[in-house]
Amino acid sequence: MSGSRTVRKLAVALSLLPVLAACGTGGESASAGKQSAGSSGSSGSSGSSGSSGQLDIPADASEDLKKEYLVENAIAACMKEQGFPYTPQAPTDFRDTYTTSGADYELTKKFRQKYGFGYAARAVYPNDPQLSNKEANGPSANAKYRETLTPAQQAAYEKALGGPPDPKVGEKDWTGCSGTADKKVYGSTSVQERSEAQASENQRNAQALNGDPELVALAQSYASCLRKEGISVTTTQPTNIADEVKFQSADSAAAGEGEVAPDADGGKPAGAPSPKSMSKEEALPLLTKEIELAMKDLECGKDFRAAYFPKFFKAPGSTGAG
Repeated sequence: MSGSRTVRKLAVALSLLPVLAACGTGGESASAGKQSAGSSGSSGSSGSSGSSGQLDIPADASEDLKKEYLVENAIAACMKEQGFPYTPQAPTDFRDTYTTSGADYELTKKFRQKYGFGYAARAVYPNDPQLSNKEANGPSANAKYRETLTPAQQAAYEKALGGPPDPKVGEKDWTGCSGTADKKVYGSTSVQERSEAQASENQRNAQALNGDPELVALAQSYASCLRKEGISVTTTQPTNIADEVKFQSADSAAAGEGEVAPDADGGKPAGAPSPKSMSKEEALPLLTKEIELAMKDLECGKDFRAAYFPKFFKAPGSTGAG
């Protein structure tokens, strides 16, 4: 399992909290809001098939990714039954997030030649979409739709959509249409049970990768190459070694800055500088050093990543090799 659905859907739900916080009950009834919202029509989605409002599942999608598509389609169908439009959101194949993080050597090389690891580059290229997180790409079709609703309609819409379980009140399953879709696709297994099973599988995957003789040998060669370049290495574990230099670069780029900014993959290594706290002039020399370090790391780890990613993609959930 990729373990992505629980985490992804939870992140989506959390991203809606500002919207929910702004929702009131107004003087309109929830049912009136529902009826009015449903009559407004549904916005289209580039990932939907025709007028059905359902996403087409890629033929090469993994079993876990297929389930994520099925959940989105089931939510859309359920919301339609409730009288609300919902545009199913095409889930991201986790493999795609590693394309410029080492999985594709040529694309990673092109990225690093301009952005390094993507830290100081945020101040040099503040509006570059290559450095944007998903959140920075604007609200989804559903978020835009909610903005057109009255407070009462928003409340009714959110109740119908539902959300993740709240352990504080003893909930174990998703609520609303999210819960209906979850049960339809995943059966009676609770979110907590799947999360625990995923954590165990992630641990097994990491142990398998770290114990793989080929990867262990290549990681040693990778580390030796880095040391010859004057780069310190504190671990040779296959699941951790490739992040070594990237995090060192983040610490170096920080240079005492107190704010933390996401890296190009959306992570937040300690010490990474915020683009708001650096001027372009201040960031340029840091970017030059970062690019040099990133390219040395890429070349030293070329053979390791070529062997690592095919195995990692078959046993995800541990640590990447960016």
